[in-house]
Amino acid sequence: MKLRIGVYNVEWMRDLFEPDGSPKTTGKDAFRSRQLADIIQAMGVDFLGIVEGPDTLVNGSKTTSGQLIAWANLFMPGHTFSAVHGYPSSGQQELGALFDYSKIKVLFTPETKDGERFNQPFLMDTTNRMIKEQYIHFRPPLELSILGLDDTLLTRVIIAHTKSKGIFDKVDYARFEQISQRDRLKLFGECMHIRERCDQYLAKGQQVIVMGDINDGFELDFYENRFSKSAVEILLGDAWQPAWILKSVIPKPKLNPNGWTPYSGRFKDRITGDQFTVLIDHILVSLGINVIKGQVWNPYLEKTDPVIQSLKDQLIQASDHFPILTEIEI
Repeated sequence: MKLRIGVYNVEWMRDLFEPDGSPKTTGKDAFRSRQLADIIQAMGVDFLGIVEGPDTLVNGSKTTSGQLIAWANLFMPGHTFSAVHGYPSSGQQELGALFDYSKIKVLFTPETKDGERFNQPFLMDTTNRMIKEQYIHFRPPLELSILGLDDTLLTRVIIAHTKSKGIFDKVDYARFEQISQRDRLKLFGECMHIRERCDQYLAKGQQVIVMGDINDGFELDFYENRFSKSAVEILLGDAWQPAWILKSVIPKPKLNPNGWTPYSGRFKDRITGDQFTVLIDHILVSLGINVIKGQVWNPYLEKTDPVIQSLKDQLIQASDHFPILTEIEI
């Protein structure tokens, strides 16, 4: 089966909803909703992972999936989307997914063994000292199964929004260094935990897709050289188990004077104040999945793509990230 799979960090989508969970219908937030809807419809996705979606309340009075469906009904009339969400996070940015219910089924299928759920603390040796530290996912990764309409399992999917490396407190340089290392190790720990789950799926002969805002790239910076690893390469897998390696749907980025190309986001350097480009949003797939095409919907780079150029303003204004779209065959 051929599927169009995407992932999109939609930047604080909760701002697009009223306190009761209904979509805002006027003002700049409704305008941004229309921009996002234009982009999603143009992508023609069968499945779209949503990062920074509307929040789920623990009491269940408001859910990510319920708000996504209400939003789609208002801003994409005539759609064939349903939605799904998982464990609520500790914050106000949630993970969810929209999917075309006329083509596939998508189920929230978390591991149920004690101590293995993504919403529970876990132990991981992130420093190779044979000492495990305890971590917890601030946003529990969303574990899904994509099935055909005949209930045949096509692939497992994990949507993640892993620890940001950003430091938002006022700090001196010594404290900056300390927090930077701490945050990087937490990022590694989260990705090691996700990779363990990938290995469990692959051991069962299942296909795997990992997608989301990983807040990291491929061997890109000082700390990755210091620790001899990057979070994305942890997710890709172990070279000693080549059959279980995951592959990116887009090319490895190249360094240029402004950062990295291709890129899905642009940020200001805290120390220099310069803008730099980064590829921190990813779709990684197991080897049994054939990637037909993969693309960052970046209007600054895809100058010859008429669809992306027709949405240039929407893509630039609707979010601080650009979506990634891939066509795959399972």
